[in-house]
Amino acid sequence: MKIINLISIITLCVISGNVAPISAQVPLDSCRNMALRNNKTLQIANEKIRQAKYQKKEAFAAYLPGIDFAGGYTYNQKNLSIFDSDQLLPTKSFDAATGQYNFNLVTNPETGMPVTTPDGNVIPSTVALIPKEAMTYDIHNVFTGAVTLTQPVYMGGKIVAMNKITKYAEQIAKDMRDSQAEETIYSVDAAYWQVVSLKAKYDLAQSYVALLDTLYSNVKAMREAGLATKGDMLQVEVKRNSANIDLAKVENGLSLSRMALNQLCGLPINEQFMLADENSDVQFSTLVSTEYNIDDVFARRHDVKALKNAVKVYEQQQKVALSGMLPNVALVGAYSFSNPNMFNGFSKKFSGAFSVGAMVTIPIWHWGGDLNKYKAAKSGTIIQKLQLDNAMEMIELQVRQASYKTHEAMKTYNMTCVNIDKAEENMRQATLAFKEGMMSAENVMEAQTAWLKANSEKIDAGIDLQLCKVYLSKVLGVMNY
Repeated sequence: MKIINLISIITLCVISGNVAPISAQVPLDSCRNMALRNNKTLQIANEKIRQAKYQKKEAFAAYLPGIDFAGGYTYNQKNLSIFDSDQLLPTKSFDAATGQYNFNLVTNPETGMPVTTPDGNVIPSTVALIPKEAMTYDIHNVFTGAVTLTQPVYMGGKIVAMNKITKYAEQIAKDMRDSQAEETIYSVDAAYWQVVSLKAKYDLAQSYVALLDTLYSNVKAMREAGLATKGDMLQVEVKRNSANIDLAKVENGLSLSRMALNQLCGLPINEQFMLADENSDVQFSTLVSTEYNIDDVFARRHDVKALKNAVKVYEQQQKVALSGMLPNVALVGAYSFSNPNMFNGFSKKFSGAFSVGAMVTIPIWHWGGDLNKYKAAKSGTIIQKLQLDNAMEMIELQVRQASYKTHEAMKTYNMTCVNIDKAEENMRQATLAFKEGMMSAENVMEAQTAWLKANSEKIDAGIDLQLCKVYLSKVLGVMNY
């Protein structure tokens, strides 16, 4: 059976245009799989999971040292000169008698005392010349660069909180994807069973038209034999025309339902294929357990998991806001270089040196901005918790309603199974009585209409039961796909 289903899927993927794989028997699971593969919302959800994984890796990288390079070039219009002109420096000579160096000064030959200027300054007898050009440095083209390493030591808990946030965000993305997958499955099931329902009603309408055709032929023969009136024939003919109109409406609805299913499965809307259940008398099991433990339901529901993780995200955001009021400590290492450099005189070549240090940032006063940011994050956590509580209350109501509706659908389906047996027997008795001349054509049409209604109600009840079962499994968090 699995091989046949696989061949059916391959056939659907290969055949296109006006060619219809009539022999393909596509089961419900195949429609679900095609929808899961082609649903754009699910593709977006999968991409969000991938995005959350990258953000998680990004947050983890904050634990590790960061290595950066910075370089620059500067053009300066003028050179750098320490002196504004040539400089004359006094010199000293060694005095052996005193064992010291003394300035070489101009002295009075008569007195031996230093000669001074009118303002009282001594006059050196010898000087050393330092030209301005000797202390002028070429800084027209300056190249600089640095390689730095920064290792966070304590960031107020921000890095730990951000890593937890990205972890919860990834889980939220997965839960939302799974929740969307369940919504897709339910939509596909609804479209699938809609097609099955309309196909069954189409076959039923054809059978009803055939019954009316037979009745019309019998009434016509009886009128020719003088046993029926023209009014009897007109009544049957009006009923037959009405049945044919209903048949056309069902056929159009069936075509539209197939298009809707194709769209959900990601197939061309004009694709023609046969569903595994549409040409068989589907018997729906009424053995459905509606018992549940609400705590287990909460533990399985993907939306509840996502909301709980959202609360954890907001709690970590509180810690991120709190970190803005705490000290930050980091170790810093760098290798800086430049051209020209002054490490060994002025040299027009690249040279550099290492440096290591620590950096501490302590917030002191920001006019309450950081405190208010923390309080806002705390309020966000409270809001998220209230939303979680409200969602859990709504989910509990949703589960109760689904359970009651499923239980009601089982009872309705069982009653329609009983009613259809009675309707078939009633129609058989009316047909026999009509042939014996004991009933009119109008009585037979009433019995046929009752048979049509009973069969139609059974189809609706069966489809409703199937959808209730799927919906119940969805709200209980036990849907398998």
